[in-house]
Amino acid sequence: MGIQQKLMDDMKAAMKSGDTLRRETIRGIRAQMKNMEIDQGRPLTEEEEIRVLISAAKKRKEAIEQFRAGNREDRAAEEEQELRIIQAYLPEQMSEEALAKLIDQTISEVQATSIKDMGKVMGKIMPQVSGRADGKVVQKMVQQKLTAL
Repeated sequence: MGIQQKLMDDMKAAMKSGDTLRRETIRGIRAQMKNMEIDQGRPLTEEEEIRVLISAAKKRKEAIEQFRAGNREDRAAEEEQELRIIQAYLPEQMSEEALAKLIDQTISEVQATSIKDMGKVMGKIMPQVSGRADGKVVQKMVQQKLTAL
């Protein structure tokens, strides 16, 4: 079952159970996906659907930080609930150990010798971890490993 179909089914279930937060969160994600489909003039691929989910999750994380900075713990808690709902639709995230192993393999494949080769390493690794690891985390780990060489 595709992500959009699962979202639709879960939204119906949330409507029936009266879970307004889940319903509104899913409705917002579906609207983003629909807008992207209209812009592109074709149905979204699963990778594009995942990108929409990642973007929505990232917005929630940033909002949580902002609300905490402004001492709005009530709004931060609501954003955290929305983030958990969104994360349920994302592919399982890679563990740090698996990511470190993949980075080591990629560094040896592209024969990276210094931090100057970071672009090569990132260019090769990002398509492999797309949707399963945060780009900032990958960048930080690659940078640490390359500076240690």
